[in-house]
Amino acid sequence: MWAGAALLFPSAAHAYIGPGAGFAFVSSFFILFITFLLAFVTIMTWPLRWAIQTFRRRKASSKGKTRRVVILGLDGQDPEMTEKFMAEGLLPNFARLREKGTFSRLRTTLLAESPVAWSSFQTGCNPGRHRIFDFLVPNRKSYLPELCSAQIRPPSRSFSLGKYRIPIGKPVLRLGRKSKPFWKTLGEHGIFSAVLRVPITFPPEKFNGVMLSAMAVPDLKGSQGTYTYYSSDEKEEFELTSGIRIPVQVNGGVVKTHVIGPENSLLKKGGEMVLPMEIRITGENEAEMTLGKETYTLTRKEYTPWITVDFKAGLGIKVRGIFRLYLLETSPNFKLYMTPINIDPGKPALPVSHPFTYAIYLAKTMGPYATLGLAEDTSALNEGVVDEEAFLKQTYLIHEEREKMYFDAIDKVRRGLVVCVFDITDRIQHMFFRYLQDDHPANRGRDVEKHRDVIKNLYKDMDDLLGRTMEAIDGDDVLIVMSDHGFKPFRRGVNINTWLYKNGFLAVKGEEPTGADMLREVDWSGTKAYAVGFGGIYLNIAGREAKGIVKPGEEAEAVKKEIIEGLRALYDEKE
Repeated sequence: MWAGAALLFPSAAHAYIGPGAGFAFVSSFFILFITFLLAFVTIMTWPLRWAIQTFRRRKASSKGKTRRVVILGLDGQDPEMTEKFMAEGLLPNFARLREKGTFSRLRTTLLAESPVAWSSFQTGCNPGRHRIFDFLVPNRKSYLPELCSAQIRPPSRSFSLGKYRIPIGKPVLRLGRKSKPFWKTLGEHGIFSAVLRVPITFPPEKFNGVMLSAMAVPDLKGSQGTYTYYSSDEKEEFELTSGIRIPVQVNGGVVKTHVIGPENSLLKKGGEMVLPMEIRITGENEAEMTLGKETYTLTRKEYTPWITVDFKAGLGIKVRGIFRLYLLETSPNFKLYMTPINIDPGKPALPVSHPFTYAIYLAKTMGPYATLGLAEDTSALNEGVVDEEAFLKQTYLIHEEREKMYFDAIDKVRRGLVVCVFDITDRIQHMFFRYLQDDHPANRGRDVEKHRDVIKNLYKDMDDLLGRTMEAIDGDDVLIVMSDHGFKPFRRGVNINTWLYKNGFLAVKGEEPTGADMLREVDWSGTKAYAVGFGGIYLNIAGREAKGIVKPGEEAEAVKKEIIEGLRALYDEKE
């Protein structure tokens, strides 16, 4: 974790598993209706509110030493690599920022994860206060993992209308992070903020400013990113855990298949909404896709623009999403990748921004863009559906969208705060750090030379972004560039639940684990502790967990001490 800051440009230096049970479409419709009603009221009361805000803003600005603060967040940019590339002369703008301002290493959080660290950034609190400890936490009743950062649930009440179940009220959208973000405090003092894609800001909170949410925003299916893979290759044997494989057949150069949408929560019988899709192969590297009345050209190894899709839930209610297609091959087999279906920012099925209309404004002025919290599809690359080139193209397309929003905010916000977090530094390093080591286990059978400079080029691209940021601001502005954690090689891991099982803390129903999801095989009546997420170990406390057996107090402390001592003695026998 590191940060650079400067008051530019005086000589003196001055001082970031599916979350819910689907969407309540009728509620979303009413949210949109109410939003436009409120917009009308806002217009009518604008003169009075403008006068009040102007007075508060002038009062706040008269005490401020700067006109504007711009925070450029680079998720996961590593301090050691930044220093190394600066020393090699590859990052002239970072070097200039260091010379005119400061360059400091910052301590990150424990755990050093994006949701934890960015929550501390925005609240100034440690995880014990803001309550974000990991990506996932266990549900104390079901023991199944769920997002730590957000909860989405349909309305608790509904009434029957023939084959439909009409929800009453709004969906439950609950932010898991506690404590107050600093831009809300700024707003209370009349200072406007534009907050773009900072992790753990979904659902968006009300404050004096605009916000586009990031991490935990679901796709249209309510998951954290479910892609679709269409293939006519019957010999493929690899399994997909984060995507849906749809087998297809090519008949006369035509593929007839479908797009799978979200669950239709309006119907009593439920079921996923499905739309027919037809692909006509027009050449060795080209095809045409027809969806409804629209036809799109597919070019091999190129992404389509965002494609809009409307799923009809019934009663005149439509749910709109957007996706991209990537034609993998047309022969000898047909293979096609579809990104997760994102919530359409032009007609959001759920609020992804504050105010609700801010996402719509961005879509109207800049075109459609990714809304999914973890939009870069690392799963499709990990599972072998797409290759590194496809992943890089997708990641940079999303990054370009983010840059447009960022510079628009810098242009529009003349006084106040602009903060934007870019994910590209995190996603690419996660997937390409292995290429920095020829003997990395994940490099077996791979061409390590082809992608050796991907990370170096990434840092040079971030230097260019910084340079353009410095040109967009002036001497009355403060610029802060920061990351939330660094990067190191990851070669081997340990399954904590396996360790707990082997050391007598976790029991299974059979004689030994079968290799399936271990939590589904757990015998909770004999389990003292279990692990969920990347670093969380939980005691099976009586009265807290549904089938807890460990008594709070002395027994719990004894079990905790025994686990700590056992893990301290753990070592890798192969290293």
